[in-house]
Amino acid sequence: MTDFLTKDLQDAMEAARRAAQRRSARLCVHDGEEVHPVLRMWETGFALAAKDAPILHGFVDLYDGPRHLYQCLVMTSRVEEGERVYEFKRHSRVSEKPPVDFEREEAEPALRLPRL
Repeated sequence: MTDFLTKDLQDAMEAARRAAQRRSARLCVHDGEEVHPVLRMWETGFALAAKDAPILHGFVDLYDGPRHLYQCLVMTSRVEEGERVYEFKRHSRVSEKPPVDFEREEAEPALRLPRL
């Protein structure tokens, strides 16, 4: 179908697709104080809009809305089709609970009522 569309129309459709993708994305990368929306993410990396994206190196944090998902070590980036593509050297899931160095017994009650 794209063989019959003009180049201007193809470019306009691609721009509209990217704008819709940017609006619907909840994923974002936090680099210190800066926040950048993520266009797409896969197992080994993620992509930002090339015109707005800085060249990131080192540790960044990946969020889904307000929820912290990953701490990532970003090692490379390149520009492909209007996207700046970043690759992970390492990314680890952020846990909501602190790690423990002992085995927990069965579930403990959250509150104990005093005996009367």
